[in-house]
Amino acid sequence: MGMNALHAAAGCGSFSVFQYLVEEVKMDADLPDTAQQFTPVAHAVTNGNLPAVKYLIDHGADVHQQRAKGNITLLHAAAVHGYSEIVKFLLVRGADVHAISDLGTALADAAIRGFPSIVKILLEHNADPNKASCQFGLLSMALQKSSISWVKLLIQGGANVSGDSPQDNLLVKAAEKGLTEAIKCLLEAGANPNVPSFGRLPIELAAEYGTREDVEILFPFTSPISTVANWSVDGIISHVKMEIKQLEDEKFVKERVSDLKRQADEAFKNQDYLNASVLYTQALKMDNFDAKLLSNRSLCWLRMGDGQRAFDDATKCKRLRPKWAKAHYREGAALMFMKKYAAAYSALSHALELDPESKETEKLFWEAMELK
Repeated sequence: MGMNALHAAAGCGSFSVFQYLVEEVKMDADLPDTAQQFTPVAHAVTNGNLPAVKYLIDHGADVHQQRAKGNITLLHAAAVHGYSEIVKFLLVRGADVHAISDLGTALADAAIRGFPSIVKILLEHNADPNKASCQFGLLSMALQKSSISWVKLLIQGGANVSGDSPQDNLLVKAAEKGLTEAIKCLLEAGANPNVPSFGRLPIELAAEYGTREDVEILFPFTSPISTVANWSVDGIISHVKMEIKQLEDEKFVKERVSDLKRQADEAFKNQDYLNASVLYTQALKMDNFDAKLLSNRSLCWLRMGDGQRAFDDATKCKRLRPKWAKAHYREGAALMFMKKYAAAYSALSHALELDPESKETEKLFWEAMELK
């Protein structure tokens, strides 16, 4: 297993055994094993052996040590396993609360695994909820999980209520899920209810998905919408209900989708990719089986530097039209942007099989082949 006696003892052995190995045998307290590159103290942390953690750090083990694989610190390991007492001890001994692994900080690990006591401890030691994760915002995740207690805790800890990107509108998330208390917390913390998400304001989504109370809460903070003739709580709810009813009219939907696509194409020509993506999204909400709309929005995401969303749309597009070369090309382009060259090569190979005359596909295909 690549471990010596001290690694084994620190993980699950008796105190007297590893004390003997350190003090009498003089075994190295910072020597990693050959299997996982865990030091004795890392084994102790992973197994929740607080006495061993204290003893080894008191006898020279480095509290700041970081494994090469994943850049994981002792604090990350304690947080991800839910060992609150070890987390407290490491912080007292100077562990860096801001240290970042490949997935983020210890705060992100504790939040993802669902350890509120550790989240609270880390926030009390000035962990930054806005720099916690390399992949997503913790406040956004809390809303996604409908966890009001998490929302309150993170806002108290200084989480950014404006979201991490124009597409990550936290008030919109709360309104869509009917999270009344979350809406109140976000507004009290300064969230702006007049920022639309893909053309719709939080109050409109509250009228559709939430309750009358949610609309009443948002109403005093929301600027009048020009298309709502009667600017009142009842007027907004009636307007949204009318919009929903219109979606049942096939002729109206067809004309509306065509108009939105025309506007989106024009915005794209003017290099207004964000507005184009908003308009394509509005059209997709009315017809989510239109592969061309997904293909176009995928390109918008790519032009805005969001490879993951470009890939997601391209994948959906490919599912709808598996024999359309453009769908495979969009997927390949997104994968190239994300530097996943082998996967890009595969996608672009399919695109070339379906359309061997495409010069843009051929060019990108050769680039992928060289880089994979």
